[in-house]
Amino acid sequence: MKVVVAPNAFKGSLSASQAAAAIARGVRAAFPEAEVIEVPVADGGEGTVEALVSAHHGTYRTVQVDGPLGDPVLATYGLIEEGRTGVVELASASGLTLIAPERRDPRTASTYGFGQLLRAVRQAGVHQVIAGIGGSATNDGGAGMAQALGYRLLDAAGDELSRGGAALARLERIDPVGFDPGWRSVKVMVACDVTNPLIGPQGASAVYGPQKGADDEMVRELDAALGRLAAVIERDLGKRVADVPGAGAAGGAGAGLVAFLDASLVPGAPLVVEASGFDTKLKGADLVITGEGRADAQTAYGKAPGEVAKHAKAARIPVLLIAGSKGPGWDALSGLGVTEVVTLDQEGDNLQQLMQDAGEMLTRTTARACQERGWK
Repeated sequence: MKVVVAPNAFKGSLSASQAAAAIARGVRAAFPEAEVIEVPVADGGEGTVEALVSAHHGTYRTVQVDGPLGDPVLATYGLIEEGRTGVVELASASGLTLIAPERRDPRTASTYGFGQLLRAVRQAGVHQVIAGIGGSATNDGGAGMAQALGYRLLDAAGDELSRGGAALARLERIDPVGFDPGWRSVKVMVACDVTNPLIGPQGASAVYGPQKGADDEMVRELDAALGRLAAVIERDLGKRVADVPGAGAAGGAGAGLVAFLDASLVPGAPLVVEASGFDTKLKGADLVITGEGRADAQTAYGKAPGEVAKHAKAARIPVLLIAGSKGPGWDALSGLGVTEVVTLDQEGDNLQQLMQDAGEMLTRTTARACQERGWK
């Protein structure tokens, strides 16, 4: 019997690889002779590096970069496929969790450190980059990233702009003189699960700025500044980014990646599941087990377990989904190919106990589900 174990992270308790290991132990307890393949997955946000490095048995590297407010932070990236592909997360260099709540200010927060992280990945000799951009503290349209990569963002006097989204209101010219042309041979794919444009009432500043500390006045200021960035990008770089779906992701970093690195914005879960090599590992499987902390409508629409189920359904392989709990819309999963949903809270433990003992609970629940249903 061959079982493919491909869970998402159980947020707050287990990473995707920890969840995969716990489920695998449960499968082996039920079926000692089973071949168990662990393929941790993610949606393109937090956990993308860990999931892909684990799935490919890749390597991690750590580099010191400037955090969103300039403080030094250590950011980790991954190398997979014999070093041909680099995997990065914007949040590790420019993330909201890197700043104490009382210090958050999207007017001055910068993606400069993310640019430094990308530069380190490029110097490692990769041919392709997969970037997850969720969880940013920034609203600078990727301008800081561009500066770290060698672009000069100049005001009317020819001086370099200071970092942060607010400074973009003074942007007059973009000079690519210091940009490494070697980037043109690197394919950059960005996991992007939102369709917000860069500016306007559904743009980066209006929708996500308040989460990063912006009040109404700041939102208006930042939106106008991003509008200026878009106009100069179109004039100087020949790329229209203002209304590209997903351009508003990560404070406009989606737009910046398209403009400055010619990146492609693609849905996160399909990108990561495909990059994990899931389809290859699926061949000959008798059962797929996936899961995440909460099974609900979002799991079916855009999350990694839903994507796993789609692939398994296409291969006519039954899918067991194990979740911490169920939420509204979880029944939509059956349409994607999920054969059954089992939850940890069926054990009768409270949420706090589940969080503390999630690994053990996941192993026990998996073993019991396999034994009771006799998948063979």
